[in-house]
Amino acid sequence: MKVGLIGLGNMGSGMAANLLRGGHQVTVCNRTASKSQTLVAQGATRAAQIADACRGEAVITMLADDAAVEGVVFGHGGVIESLAKGAIHISSSTISVALSEKMGSAHAAKGQRFVSAPVFGRPEAAAAAKLFITVAGAPEAVEACTPLFDAIGQKTFRFGVNPAHATLVKLSGNFLISSVIEALGEAMALVGKAGLDQHQYLDFLTSTLFNAPVYKTYGGLIADKKFEPAGFAAPLGFKDNRLVLAAAETLRVPLPLASLIYNRFLTLLARGGESLDWSAFSQLAAEDAGQEALPARTL
Repeated sequence: MKVGLIGLGNMGSGMAANLLRGGHQVTVCNRTASKSQTLVAQGATRAAQIADACRGEAVITMLADDAAVEGVVFGHGGVIESLAKGAIHISSSTISVALSEKMGSAHAAKGQRFVSAPVFGRPEAAAAAKLFITVAGAPEAVEACTPLFDAIGQKTFRFGVNPAHATLVKLSGNFLISSVIEALGEAMALVGKAGLDQHQYLDFLTSTLFNAPVYKTYGGLIADKKFEPAGFAAPLGFKDNRLVLAAAETLRVPLPLASLIYNRFLTLLARGGESLDWSAFSQLAAEDAGQEALPARTL
């Protein structure tokens, strides 16, 4: 397929590279043009402007937050203005349910198609084409995008025709991951203060009832206190926490644990943790217990 990809951050770069490996014609667009150099060397075309990435059958947006997505989609010369009738906008960013609904309506009014396809996986999964993709949209549009999903991910899960539902699934999943981070942080603080080896404890957990990637990945980061470089930066995790709370408020669903995690993120950021991985808030439980947590420059 002829596809554009807008946003070459930690995730978008890996996705674009795998689209190229899958034989697709890829045009890449990024605010910092230098980030496209490696991909151009691999066969991609660099877009001088957003419109140039919207000339094909589909365009994927992989951007940091609602503000970035709105600017690219609704701004002058953006996706809405540039995408042809019948072409597909695939939104892989983690955004609000409200923005997903807004984009769906706007694309329909222009005769364009919209598919929400946020992904689960850290940058290393994006680079290895091992993402899990949650998709919602018109069945024929989703079918048309299947070759793209096959190139970037290991499995695609469909959640019906309403694009906002895939967005909500993504937000709920990130809420669950942050809940695991909080629980692991508390458990590690407990055994650590008792003098147990946290790596041995983690090996026990992940060899028995908690033999799951989320416990292995984040448990390892927590035990190693390896929060730099950030695979997923703390401000982005905080953003997703706010979005899931907003969705819950709209649906009148109390999320007490999400509210606790909101304050964990706020504390981490208030103490200088902007550059750290989002899992760094796990160390606040250790600090509450009177243990050394993150370096003094951060906490």
